[in-house]
Amino acid sequence: MTAIELSSTAFGDHQAIPRRHTGEGDDVSPPLTWSAAPESAAELILVCEDPDAPGGTFLHWLVTGIDPGSSGVDEAETPPGGHAWPNDFGRVGWGGPMPPPGHGKHRYFFRLYAVSEPLPLHGRADSDAVHRALKGRGLASGTLVGTYQR
Repeated sequence: MTAIELSSTAFGDHQAIPRRHTGEGDDVSPPLTWSAAPESAAELILVCEDPDAPGGTFLHWLVTGIDPGSSGVDEAETPPGGHAWPNDFGRVGWGGPMPPPGHGKHRYFFRLYAVSEPLPLHGRADSDAVHRALKGRGLASGTLVGTYQR
């Protein structure tokens, strides 16, 4: 699979996510930029998950249908052409980090996938459904990891 460079002006890879982008702050999504997707990409998929959550992987952001010709998203916005899905807080769109106090540093994996065809997601998609739907459709991907603790 081809690599997509994914980054943010708000934090570096494996660095702390600013409070502004968390449930303790303004709870706005961070700005992201990415390198070009393969020309054959039908759409981009953006997923942000916390694998360190006490109850298992927690979905913070899922956006499908992103314009494959786009190169990023501004703070507090939905990526171009994207369709935001409910997160595990039960709200549509971004739900910022809010790990349990004293639970230690959590990692937040922002993953961008270029796919060959739209994902067959229906109803309320969770992390497992997204990863199952991605199988065999991925053309390129990129990962950015942020951290946060309370």
